[in-house]
Amino acid sequence: MKPLYYTLFLVIFSSVHYFVICQNVPSSRSSQASTLVGTRLYFFGGGASTEVWYLDLSNSFNISTPPWHNDIVMPVGYSFGTSCLSPIDNSTIYLIGGRTWMANTGNYLYLTSVYKFNSKTSQWTTPTINNFNYNFTTRNEIQAVINNNGKIFVFGGTNFNSQTILYYNDMNVLDITTMTWSTLNQSQSYITNVDYTATLLPNGNIAYVGGRSISSSKVVNITDMAKIQIFDTKSYTWSIKVMYTINIISDNNYT
Repeated sequence: MKPLYYTLFLVIFSSVHYFVICQNVPSSRSSQASTLVGTRLYFFGGGASTEVWYLDLSNSFNISTPPWHNDIVMPVGYSFGTSCLSPIDNSTIYLIGGRTWMANTGNYLYLTSVYKFNSKTSQWTTPTINNFNYNFTTRNEIQAVINNNGKIFVFGGTNFNSQTILYYNDMNVLDITTMTWSTLNQSQSYITNVDYTATLLPNGNIAYVGGRSISSSKVVNITDMAKIQIFDTKSYTWSIKVMYTINIISDNNYT
């Protein structure tokens, strides 16, 4: 009986040990959105997931066993969207754009493009937005930027609801203090449409770097990293800054 007892003990212990190590670890995924709230780094969706995970950054940890925690699931599957934190309460996260679908059917939805997540109560809501631009309902491959006044700026993106892929170069602005949407149309000469990085600068300008754009002949081009597109959030005007390479010659005799 002892050999059988030891065998059962090893099986049970190994199973429990495996469960403890592997629980609360998200599966492999991509195209998720992320936002830092205090010491919690949140991740939303990704791939075909409705999950919400966060890393607790309040203490140092071993990177081989990061402190993952899962939160309440999203109302829809979510990927290729963007998210930002409200500066009004520093707890509400807005998910903008992206590809959304019902997890139980796998069917894509084109009903809304904005979701709110209260990180304090773990509650999801769908806000009512005034003057919403319904051409934005399937917009993805975008990056949102929010300023201290509570205005979210989202530029360009592609659609995901037709056989013909469309590239946009409009600027969509959501004022979360009034939940009012506005859309600014730009000249096609502007260079960045999708897959760019967007950074809010201290002077209130947004710098758009890299990405892809489409020409008048429908050719998709990679954006020149030396051409930085600037959007002034105060005057709602655009400009392009061209960066130049500076060669620094070092003096080997310098000590």
